[in-house]
Amino acid sequence: MQEVIQHKMGSEITKKRQYGDLERKSIFDNEFLPHLDAMYNFAYRLTFDQDDAKDLVQDTFMKAYRFINSFEKGTNAKAWLYRILKNSFINDFRKKSKEPGKVDYQEVENFYNSDNVDESKTVDLRIDTVKDMMGDEVTNALNALAVDFRTVIILCDLEGFTYEEMAKILDIPIGTVRSRLHRARNLLKEKLKSYANSMGYK
Repeated sequence: MQEVIQHKMGSEITKKRQYGDLERKSIFDNEFLPHLDAMYNFAYRLTFDQDDAKDLVQDTFMKAYRFINSFEKGTNAKAWLYRILKNSFINDFRKKSKEPGKVDYQEVENFYNSDNVDESKTVDLRIDTVKDMMGDEVTNALNALAVDFRTVIILCDLEGFTYEEMAKILDIPIGTVRSRLHRARNLLKEKLKSYANSMGYK
């Protein structure tokens, strides 16, 4: 038993990273900063306020630098940053925002079993013809969704994260990601129906 514990402790020690000052700066400049604009866009879609979005991004990058040793160099920096931003939004900014409370997903999860979700029946914003339509009508429809539904559409259909990456960013199971995205797309589809018809989409 003692050998098992020692082996486990040894593994944890070897996993811990300690970057030097130059390496920290290199990671920050080369892996984090290139995502600055995307981070601001995500923050603005969550807060609907330029100043709050700027504060949220600043807070995210400060935390990213502070906890940089927990980042594995060469991995998906964007997903790592998005998770920090999402947590900062929930913990600090959401409390003072006018957003409604978190959606109760229990009924949604029971109805939309992740193994039986027919994704072909949901709208996918990655389709070029829809993605190019991000005008006022589409933006307003997206913004009208509850923040948790809006977030999964932004992460998947606009930012291109995989289900696995989204599960890590949002800290929820992949099955929940699938069902939440399915529900969010259908809600958005309903909001866009009249606009889509006027644009010739069926």
